[in-house]
Amino acid sequence: MNTAQKCVSALLNFIDESPSPWHAAHSVEKKLLAHNFQELKETESWSLEKNGHYYLIRDDSSIIAFIMGHKSLAETGYKIIGAHTDSPSLRIKPKAPHYEGSLLRLGVEVYGGPILATFSDRDLSLAGRISYKDNQNIIKTQLVHFKEALLRLPNLAIHMNSKVNAEGLKFHKQNELPLLLSCANEQLPEQRFYKLLEKLTGIDSKQILSWELNVYDTQKGSFWGENQEFYSNSQLDNLASCDAGLQALLDNKLKQPEATLVCAFFDHEEIGSETYKGANGNFLSDTLARIAFNFDEKQENYHRALAMSFMISADMAHAYQPNFPAAYEPNHKVMVNQGPVIKVNENQRYSSESVSAAMFINWCQQEDVPYQQYAHRTDIPCGSTLGPMSSAKLGIRTVDVGNPMWAMHSIRESAGVYDHLNMIKVLRRFFEN
Repeated sequence: MNTAQKCVSALLNFIDESPSPWHAAHSVEKKLLAHNFQELKETESWSLEKNGHYYLIRDDSSIIAFIMGHKSLAETGYKIIGAHTDSPSLRIKPKAPHYEGSLLRLGVEVYGGPILATFSDRDLSLAGRISYKDNQNIIKTQLVHFKEALLRLPNLAIHMNSKVNAEGLKFHKQNELPLLLSCANEQLPEQRFYKLLEKLTGIDSKQILSWELNVYDTQKGSFWGENQEFYSNSQLDNLASCDAGLQALLDNKLKQPEATLVCAFFDHEEIGSETYKGANGNFLSDTLARIAFNFDEKQENYHRALAMSFMISADMAHAYQPNFPAAYEPNHKVMVNQGPVIKVNENQRYSSESVSAAMFINWCQQEDVPYQQYAHRTDIPCGSTLGPMSSAKLGIRTVDVGNPMWAMHSIRESAGVYDHLNMIKVLRRFFEN
């Protein structure tokens, strides 16, 4: 393998170990602990040291890691990379198990905006967390990961859906998305599902109170293409950006940065971030404030630090797919394996503006990394990222960037091998400057 393929191989392992946002945060935590980062608790007092390495987790699926700089915050500000741990999917409802005919099905709710047709005829399973009451009547959580294929959404035969190739595969969200689990028997459906959780976790089914379970594809990530220059997996949007940001931070761990370096990975981006652990909550702002006031920075100096700060909102971008040329702005086609993408929208659906874009271009040039610029078609609604809301909440100059990818929000997405290494290089340069 060349260097770029080795980076992507590590990324694919990270994604395969992270079938839900709760697992993604846990995977990030394991890497941080391996590099001697110290965990902080929001409920406890902090005692930070210059050049110290720290992280904190909110509600198991949003995580912020940072390395303290050795210069004052008012002089250097924060250097922040933001990304998100969640991806569009299907989630299991609270009273999901039910019999239909002779089959046990699980009812689901659509999370975010997945391409539903891509969930059909796949080897699906469940991952997430359960909440339970331990023997001391304390409520705790535990990760859940069924690694074997457990569920399926069988397609309807073309003999019964003769227009599928002309009109596309469509599923009624309420009636046609429940997933097949097993054959029916005399046991109550909820009891069967609780026993399934008990068998996996070792926790008595009577102690299990609730769950948050994500439907995921059990197929592992892979390379493809004539020269293995592409890769595929689920959740590239946006675990690929989390991985690139984290690798950039860990590459700097043995150095003593002047500025305080921050990676903030949030859950709930795909549903608007308007939650207490989302990017539009107070997780990042409270963390930055506590870092500043831990060193007795005056209120004025904290705001000076924010004014000196810069944030890169890293989220994947839409690569040109030549089978669908009408979907793209003709003069802004971005190509796989041709470098990171600066995303621009004049209505500020992306946070980039000319100065922040120029700064990112400069970091690309310093690393001899190619870059691209993307604008959406004017007649098609544009998506958004956590960049604009974080930038507005904190008053920090921000640029929205991402690597080009195909089939965003499919259960199986694809991207370019060389783009991932190039993104790591640029994010590392941002931290080092």
